[in-house]
Amino acid sequence: MSRLPLPLLTFDNEFFWTSGADGILRIQGCEDCKALIHPPQPVCRYCHGHNLEPREVSGRAVLSAFTVNHRFAIPGLSPPYVVAQVAIEEDPRVRLTTNIIDCDPDELEIGRVVEVAFEHNEDVWLPLFRPTAEPETAPLPEDEIAPADFGKFVRPMLTADKFEDAAAITGIGASKLGRRLMVAPLSLTVEACEAAIADAGLTLADIDGLSTYPAIDAMGMGEGGVTALEGALGIRPTWFNGGMDTFGPGGSVIAAVMAVATGMARHVLCFRTLWEATFGQLMKEGRVAPAGGPRVNNWQAPFGATSAAHTLALNAQRHFHRYGTTRETLGWIALNQRANAALNPTAIYRDPMTMDDYLGARMITTPFGLYDCDVPCDGAVAVVVSAADVAKDLPKPPVFFEAVGTQIIERTDWDQSTLTHEPQVLGQAAHLWTRTSLRPADVDVAELYDGFTFNCLSWLEALGFCGIGEAKDFLDGGKAIARDGVIPLNTHGGQLSHGRTHGMGLIQEAVTQLRGEAGERQVTDARVAVVSSGGLTPSGVLLLRTGDQPA
Repeated sequence: MSRLPLPLLTFDNEFFWTSGADGILRIQGCEDCKALIHPPQPVCRYCHGHNLEPREVSGRAVLSAFTVNHRFAIPGLSPPYVVAQVAIEEDPRVRLTTNIIDCDPDELEIGRVVEVAFEHNEDVWLPLFRPTAEPETAPLPEDEIAPADFGKFVRPMLTADKFEDAAAITGIGASKLGRRLMVAPLSLTVEACEAAIADAGLTLADIDGLSTYPAIDAMGMGEGGVTALEGALGIRPTWFNGGMDTFGPGGSVIAAVMAVATGMARHVLCFRTLWEATFGQLMKEGRVAPAGGPRVNNWQAPFGATSAAHTLALNAQRHFHRYGTTRETLGWIALNQRANAALNPTAIYRDPMTMDDYLGARMITTPFGLYDCDVPCDGAVAVVVSAADVAKDLPKPPVFFEAVGTQIIERTDWDQSTLTHEPQVLGQAAHLWTRTSLRPADVDVAELYDGFTFNCLSWLEALGFCGIGEAKDFLDGGKAIARDGVIPLNTHGGQLSHGRTHGMGLIQEAVTQLRGEAGERQVTDARVAVVSSGGLTPSGVLLLRTGDQPA
């Protein structure tokens, strides 16, 4: 059976997906600087030349990372199978997502030399790789920017006046949260938005801005965005915003601050809705169909890399390889989130968890097991961002924006970016600290994106709560990230135990902590919080503070 999905052939990529017809691998090359460019582009990212042509390469590469997939399947490719990244011999900056074949996965090691072996599917030749006949190893590709050096590439502030000072969070709200609520997603959005507006002491008539992420309704990822909510509420916003090319799931909040700072709005309602659990159930019942089809314009999916889990697993394996990180390291994050969730009545998973429970859970894709992955759920979260000069007159104490980090420094391609950390965290974290005089030691609570345990580890190192490569020692025993530790982490249970709210739940919890409203899970004297938003896709990070914390 032919595997599906297959690549969609386009003007730009057809040479790559069909080059195996004669058994020769071809990568786009720049004729001016001789670099290889992948994925194909109309301009060279290194010299900005336009003299680009497909180039024959040897088909030899070094295995730069691999993960053994146990959970996911595509037609024609059943688990377990190996998803890998290989660095091309002629230019190791180019890494291909692929499958490793003709070997025992237990015998694979990072650094192994591999060679191309094409698999013919209809009009496509997928470049798979196998170990060379004679065992060989080679150096791994170099980081284009070393993890500790991202700060050198941050652009300085253009003005001493920070737009962050113009706004504050004045209201938060959430809908009911559950595994399979079986309700229309827009009803969850409205419930959360009404709660946030009431929490701010406002009415619908006060809202003059709407902001969301990702503004689509696909695979249970949203309610339809600004268009759907405005259609329901009829509030006629002066300013609105929505889309995926923004500062991660919390990018709607950062955009709202900018709208307030420029005078486009006074009170912006930011919202995020998930109904993935219900969508999954409806798919099982045949009542909805998944997006996509037999052809995809995607460089990972044809190799069964169908989840962000696969990409992050590859980065995690390289972190393990370089720094000695272990599964137990990640386990302390999962256990911390579960312990915090036990004190949160809205959390989906509250039962105690031990390290044996964590290590004994079924594997998803190595090194990730079940408890390394967040919990698909249904729910919505809303936040009201208001002008700072009116925020002080509203019922709840305002939470102010101290700084944001947004700069993209590394490549945004999922398989071409940072080797050892989650993509899109190192640059944004470095950018944050250039916009404030506060430092990691001033932060009282960290709500860090945890779609997977490794997201959290990456943000902890990127933000400087421990050094690059030092998470193994920092996390050992879990004390440093406990509520009374060095940096209390994901105090509501995070997405790993509370539920996958794609970053907005983290903002809600940060505000709850800074208001002192967290009940049993409250961190004593919390005045500064850092909240990260996403990764892989362009992300953002926010530093929030109370009014009694000096700017």
